[in-house]
Amino acid sequence: MSAHHILIIYYSQHGATEAMARLIARGVEQVDGSAAKLRTVPPLYQETKPVPESGPPYATVAELSQCDGLIIGSPTHFGNMAAPLKHFFDQTTSVWINSTLVGKPAGVFTSTSSLHGGQETTLISMMLPLLHHGMIVCGIPYKEAALRHTKSGGTPYGPSHVSGEHDNIRIDADESALCIAFGKRIAQIAQRLST
Repeated sequence: MSAHHILIIYYSQHGATEAMARLIARGVEQVDGSAAKLRTVPPLYQETKPVPESGPPYATVAELSQCDGLIIGSPTHFGNMAAPLKHFFDQTTSVWINSTLVGKPAGVFTSTSSLHGGQETTLISMMLPLLHHGMIVCGIPYKEAALRHTKSGGTPYGPSHVSGEHDNIRIDADESALCIAFGKRIAQIAQRLST
């Protein structure tokens, strides 16, 4: 039996969103029979670069058809997803026409510089293209204890992190636990949906 592939696509400017993506991937990998595939998107001004200098390669639209689940992440830009991630999804019309992602589980995550920096609106804005693609958008249930007592990031809409004004706050224990639980949840749902 082949592994269920969960595609994690993110944009990260200062490393916080990437760190979250890696924790979410760790959660995916904790589910037997599941594999995480990390991808990033280029800054708009570097779009002609074929591969990043380090880290995961750039996501391609073709990879969307090969995934069993999709998780996307972005820093918050004025309460919305960053332009490079939106630009990627603006190129997915062929995937939408072919109903490639219909019925697959999806989720979102974000990092903000302040506690009230637009985490929830960013998460909701990232859900919109997933809903248009017919995906089953999943959040974090309150059965996750860290969601009930976090004093930093974490929402029922998806994992979040407060990185601080100078990106100097590391992901805390609650945020980390929620990222890992989220990855596990999407992987488990992908497996259930494929049976």
